[in-house]
This record gives sequence, C-alpha cells and structure tokens, in this order.
Amino acid sequence: MGVGIRVGSITDEIGTGDFLHAFFSTVSGRLERDWGERFPSLMTLYRGSLPADRAAAALTELAEIRSELAAFPPDQLIWDIEDLTKLPPWGSDISPDITDLSNYFVTSAGRDLIDVMREALEASRAEHRTAEIVAY
Repeated sequence: MGVGIRVGSITDEIGTGDFLHAFFSTVSGRLERDWGERFPSLMTLYRGSLPADRAAAALTELAEIRSELAAFPPDQLIWDIEDLTKLPPWGSDISPDITDLSNYFVTSAGRDLIDVMREALEASRAEHRTAEIVAY
C-alpha cells in the first residue's frame, strides 16, 4: 500500500509507508535527541495531519532538515528507528546522483521527497487547508 500527502483534492504520491517512516526515522535519529524535539510541526504531519496554521513552521523545519541532512553521507540512512538493523529493500545499491541524505529520498514518482513536502506545505499555507498523510 502506498502513501501520499494530500492538501484539498490534490494528493502527491510518496511511496510505501516504510519509505516515509525511513525519512522521519532518519530525521529524528540524525538531527534530534528525541522524536519531535526539534521538528514538532513536521513530526505532527507524520502522525497523520497538520493544520494549515502550522504549515509555515513546518516549512521552516523542512528547510533546516534539508540543510542539515546534507552533512550526512547516504550510508547514514536510518531505515527504521525502532530497529536499527533494518536496511532498505535495495540495500546500498543507490543512484550515483544520491550524494547525501538531503537528496536520498526520492518518491515512487521520481520526485525529491523534500520538494514534494515543501510544495504541499506551501499549498496548505496558501489555501488554508490541512495537509494529510493518506494511504491509497
């Protein structure tokens, strides 16, 4: 089953739930001491939805995340923060275009996950609509 991010009637494809969990696991495991401690708005989105009035804060957090993840090589990925022994299904066989963790996460539609999230959060803020993580 796939997941996406929906704002209003538009849903952008992300990929599997495990893939999305890996993004948030990596963010928390590499950039926070405790889940949601530094990035509470974005972690709220991961729990299912983020009200439009928190979209601006989430956008700021997302920019910080992109900047800080650039300092980590791809092998620093955390696939599952609850089980650090888990690896992605593709192992270490990744595109040479992936140079660090800021550009590691590419959606099943071939788009940069951080860009997809940024666009959705910008729409949420502009349209005053809740951003939601949905299964499809």
